[in-house]
Amino acid sequence: MEHLLLNGHNMIIITGASKGIGKFLFDKFSEQGKEVIGTFNSTKVAGNSANSMYQVDITNYLQVNDFFLKINDRLNEIILINSAGANYSAFAHKADIDIWKKIVDINLVGTFNMIHHVLQSMRVQNYGRIINFSSVVAQMGVPGTSAYAASKAGLWGMSKAIAIENASKEITINTLNLGYFNTGMINEIPLEIKETIKAKIPVGNQFGDPENIFEAINFIIKTPYLTGASIDINGGII
Repeated sequence: MEHLLLNGHNMIIITGASKGIGKFLFDKFSEQGKEVIGTFNSTKVAGNSANSMYQVDITNYLQVNDFFLKINDRLNEIILINSAGANYSAFAHKADIDIWKKIVDINLVGTFNMIHHVLQSMRVQNYGRIINFSSVVAQMGVPGTSAYAASKAGLWGMSKAIAIENASKEITINTLNLGYFNTGMINEIPLEIKETIKAKIPVGNQFGDPENIFEAINFIIKTPYLTGASIDINGGII
C-alpha cells in the first residue's frame, strides 16, 4: 500500500506542544497547512492554536484514552511526535524520590501511554510514524541528571522493541537524541553554564537551530526503511 506522506492526509499528533520544541514543531507543521493536534498539561495555550490543543496528563492512561476518543474520527495515517518531557536536577543521594519517579513517569511511561494507544489505530491502518525525543544528556553522564538520563535512555530500548513488533505493519518508530537547541529546556540553564556548553559543541560552538529537528523528522517520515534507529542530532558534542 502506498502512502502520500505529508500531503495533508496525515494526522500529526505532538505531545508537549505548548512550549519549547513541541510548540516550534506544532507551529511549523501548522504553517504548512498540515492537520496537527497538540497536547499540553500545565502550560496554558492562547491564540488560534488553542483550537487544536487538548489538555492531557500523559502519565494518566485514562486521560490519554479520553483524548483519543475525542479525536477518533480524525485519526488517519498518524504521525506521533513525543515531545512532552520534564527535567529535575539533583545529585542522586539528595534526590526527592517522588520527584525522581515523576520524571520517569512523564518522559518514559507517558511516552509509552501515547504509543500504546496510537498503535491500535496504526495497526488497523497499516501505517504509522512514531518519533521519540531522547537526549544527549543520557549519553554524556551529566551530574544531577539521573532521573532525566534514566528516562531518556529507557526510550532507546523501548523504541527498538516496539519497532520490531510493528515493522510488518508499515509502522516505524525511531528516536532522535537531541543536543542543545535554542529553545525549550536550554532556557532553564544559567548563563555561565550555557557558555561552557557552547564551547564544547564542535559545530560552530553554538546551540542548534530547531529547524534541524524539523528536517530530521521529515526525513524519518519519508523513509519507511528506517525503523528502530537512534539518531544523534547534537552538533557533534559527543
